[in-house]
Amino acid sequence: MTLDVKTVDEYIEKLPEDRKEPVSKLRETVKRNLPEGFEECISYKMIGFVVPHSIYPDGYHCDPKLPLPFINIASQKNFVALYHSGIYANAELHNWFVNEYPKHVSTKLDMGKSCVRFKNTNKIPYELIAELCKKMTPQEWISLYKKNIKKS
Repeated sequence: MTLDVKTVDEYIEKLPEDRKEPVSKLRETVKRNLPEGFEECISYKMIGFVVPHSIYPDGYHCDPKLPLPFINIASQKNFVALYHSGIYANAELHNWFVNEYPKHVSTKLDMGKSCVRFKNTNKIPYELIAELCKKMTPQEWISLYKKNIKKS
C-alpha cells in the first residue's frame, strides 16, 4: 500500500481504520525509545526515522540527497511492517531479536532481511520493539553503515 503523502500525520490519516491504531502505536514506540539524533519524516513513502544530514552530511549512498534511513514503518497490503536497517547490518543484533521474539509473541516470527512483518496487528510486541530501538545510536548506525553497507 503506497500512500503519496508529505507528513507522517497525513500518512496515518490516510490509513484504513483498522491500521491507524497499530501503526500509530508502533510509531510512538519507536519515537519514545530511539536515542537522540534520529529524525522522523516520510522516507520512501513510509514513516521513517533517519540520521539527518546535519549529523551525517553524506546521506544515503543510493541517493546522497536523502538522509540515511534507519527505521521505517509501513502499512502494506497484508501486514504492518517494521524495517530496521540495524538488524540487517548487525548479525549480533539480528540474533538477539530473533531469540527474544518468541519470549514476547506466541506466533512465528515473519521476517526478511530488515523487515519484520506483523500480519496480526494484535500481536505486535511493542515492548520488544522499544528494546530494539534503544540498542543503536545514530553514531553507532553511521559507523556500522560505513563499515558494512556503504559502497566506496
